[in-house]
Amino acid sequence: MRLARIRLSDGTPAVAVVSDDTVQPLDLTQVDNCHSLSDILHSSDPAGLARFLLRPGSPPLPVAEVTFLAPIDNQEVWAAGVTYKRSQVARMEESQSAASHYDKVYTADRPELFFKGTVSKVSGPGQPLRVRNDSSWSVPEPEFTLVVSPAGKIVGYTIGNDMSARDIEGENPLYLPQAKVYRQCAGLGPNVLLADEPLDPSRVEISLHITRRGTVAFAGTTRLTQLNRRLEDLVMWLYRENEFPHGVFLMTGTGIVPNDDFTLQNGDHVSIHIAGIGTLENPIVKD
Repeated sequence: MRLARIRLSDGTPAVAVVSDDTVQPLDLTQVDNCHSLSDILHSSDPAGLARFLLRPGSPPLPVAEVTFLAPIDNQEVWAAGVTYKRSQVARMEESQSAASHYDKVYTADRPELFFKGTVSKVSGPGQPLRVRNDSSWSVPEPEFTLVVSPAGKIVGYTIGNDMSARDIEGENPLYLPQAKVYRQCAGLGPNVLLADEPLDPSRVEISLHITRRGTVAFAGTTRLTQLNRRLEDLVMWLYRENEFPHGVFLMTGTGIVPNDDFTLQNGDHVSIHIAGIGTLENPIVKD
């Protein structure tokens, strides 16, 4: 089952169950203290609660008649780095002075984890993502993203775009927060696939397409089987000596990195598809 935050044609926000071509809005008034998507996700039985909240007799709406919003309420967004071999190589290439650190963190027990932002930094489907004006080498990072409850349970999966200024981080690893955290630096959506069935990583393919003036400027694919960490271990480390009363989104790293001569430009269009979840599309702005 997939759930999403949407805006109806009259501008009303809603939470809905998503199929391939339609959405079915939920009636959140049927249950006390259920006011948002996160309230459903953090319940003891998200799928069962969503089925209960289906509006009886209400016909499904065509996807084209609604606007998908980022599936985030008050959660923080965090990210993991150097979890794929391709990411390790890219980070070592961009920062020769810190290459040994990236090499070590790839194999270390403790992963690299960093704060990415709050809802104010997040763009939903169709909303712009930004390249920093002081960056001349920036890329999108398509990432399988975990939706985690306050109790530290993985309750769903979505698509994340961890925008990154490679030149700023490469200049000095201590500049990582500036390379990663700024306005419109994170994309999430279009929906959340509930983790109500065991996940088969071999069936999770992640693809990235970047178009520029109608032409494909870059394309790449990877699979979740290339991830060098267990999803549960990433969550365990994130919750060690930490707490998230509103839950958290955890981007798990990227296995797709464009060549070193590629950088995003104003007007580019980024499309990330993950089988079973959907497609997150965002225009790129730089001003």
